[in-house]
Amino acid sequence: MKKFCISFLIVAIIILSGIGLFVSENQTDTEYLRIHIRANSNLECDQTVKYKIKDAVVKYLTPFIAECNTKKDAEKMLNDRLSGVEAVADRVLKENGFTYRSSAGIKREEFPTRVYGELELEKGFYDALIINLGSGEGDNWWCVVYPPLCFTGSESGYVYRSKIKDIINDFFNKEKA
Repeated sequence: MKKFCISFLIVAIIILSGIGLFVSENQTDTEYLRIHIRANSNLECDQTVKYKIKDAVVKYLTPFIAECNTKKDAEKMLNDRLSGVEAVADRVLKENGFTYRSSAGIKREEFPTRVYGELELEKGFYDALIINLGSGEGDNWWCVVYPPLCFTGSESGYVYRSKIKDIINDFFNKEKA
């Protein structure tokens, strides 16, 4: 009986350890909040309007996200502005002759590993602002909305911006003056 109890305990420890490793590998509890825009389809016209919507939504959200100091602040701000995000996306869709609409919500979803400049976000589950355009079945665009790492286009490629880096640079520039 003693051997059975010890064997059972060892098997239970091994199983619980395996479950713990599986959960830690497949759940990412981070301070990152992503944005994910899914095109209606992979037709060129749907992909083109997706990028126009990306530009308009990032422009709309930038002043609000700049005021957020935590992921929780960013999530609250986004939840308060979901209808505004949809209105911006729907306006761009209508201006470009599309009859389908958008839907937006914050969800926890799995993302592949992604590199943003020097920052690498591991594959895992992240909270994200999900914007579906029409059916949302086409290729997508994503970025990090908090901390604000979404980029703006430039002629030479992309420029990554970090609010934290901007604050540090401003601090040291004031020290030199």
